Amino acid sequence: MHTPDINIIKTEILSDNWYTLNKVTYTITKKDGTTETQSREAYDRGNGAVILLYNKVSGTVILTRQFRLPTFINGNSTGMLIEACAGLLDDDNPEECIKRETEEETGYKISKVEKVFEAYMSPGSVTEILHFFTAEYSPEMKTADGGGLEEEGENIEVLELPFIDALAMVDSGEIMDAKTIMLLQYLRIKNIL
Repeated sequence: MHTPDINIIKTEILSDNWYTLNKVTYTITKKDGTTETQSREAYDRGNGAVILLYNKVSGTVILTRQFRLPTFINGNSTGMLIEACAGLLDDDNPEECIKRETEEETGYKISKVEKVFEAYMSPGSVTEILHFFTAEYSPEMKTADGGGLEEEGENIEVLELPFIDALAMVDSGEIMDAKTIMLLQYLRIKNIL
């Protein structure tokens, strides 16, 4: 297996509004030993965490539904997307971040989470590593309505769905979010629900 030598020559900031878009020029050593100069753009939005809450007794999962502009621009006629609860790490570690995001978005206060894996979600253009978690929930953990933070412009609907219905929604195309599909399939493969 060939591991190329990489030398970054220059990094230019193209946009620094919501997140940072960089243009990076670098040299790369190819398999044949020659060196080539390339330029690529990379979007740096920070790293994130995602969680799928599940209840073994009721056979249900907690998902969220909210407007996502990029999906609207790319053909999603309503722009609404059903997703597992997620958020950016900011200055927190992944576990603390996902506990905070779970309470803000879903209204469930959880204390125990299980880290299942990490993944790059769009490595051709985005730097983000996403930390994936699962956690059991029960009705008594519901401490608030959820819905996200108004100051962050969040308007999140909380959905409690039978696990089999959520899987059927993947098959029908109602659930099209990659991180959510990955976590639903994780529960299925591990026979958790």
